[in-house]
Amino acid sequence: MGFHEVRFPANLSFGSVGGPERRTEVVALTNGFEERNTPWAQSRRRYDAGVSLRSLDDIAVLIAFFEARRGQLYGFRWKDWSDFKSCAPSGTPGFRDQEIAVADGVRRVFGLSKSYRSGGHVYVRPVAKPVEGSVLVGITGDEQVLGVDFELDVTSGEVRFAEPPDAGEVITAGFEFDVPVRFDTDIIQTSVASFHAGEVPEVPVVEIRL
Repeated sequence: MGFHEVRFPANLSFGSVGGPERRTEVVALTNGFEERNTPWAQSRRRYDAGVSLRSLDDIAVLIAFFEARRGQLYGFRWKDWSDFKSCAPSGTPGFRDQEIAVADGVRRVFGLSKSYRSGGHVYVRPVAKPVEGSVLVGITGDEQVLGVDFELDVTSGEVRFAEPPDAGEVITAGFEFDVPVRFDTDIIQTSVASFHAGEVPEVPVVEIRL
């Protein structure tokens, strides 16, 4: 799968409409009850980049980005302004934010993740595109040093420790992250007259699984 490690201009994604999507299969039974199931273990996010365009210059930037990605062919990074931190949107990421694993004394590589908790239930979302320079890592409350204690692959979200953490130790992390996406169309239709009249093009963007 082709992917370009480049972020869609953040000033253009600001104000876009979108969020998580689930796929649930609902079967109504003859007794009035329902059976519900899902083929998706992970949610998928969709956005519309068109609503945040404010000028013809913005459209020019969009078209250049679209052409460089060859439409739907290559994926890219997207900043979801409503959900791009390991902490609350108003907070600053810290190395204790998210528990990503419990060490077994053998593994050295751990993937970043973010947990969503509500009512005693939790959904763990893999984070494959952390923002370079934002990732902090800890082991059982002790912050680790990038380049000394661990290395980070910003293209996959994998943390690799120099030595396996001891069994039972809790691996934590804090970070900012992007969403891996692609355009969900191979055509962008624009009109100067329509844009000046307040109409903006639809530019659907969809999350991809890596």
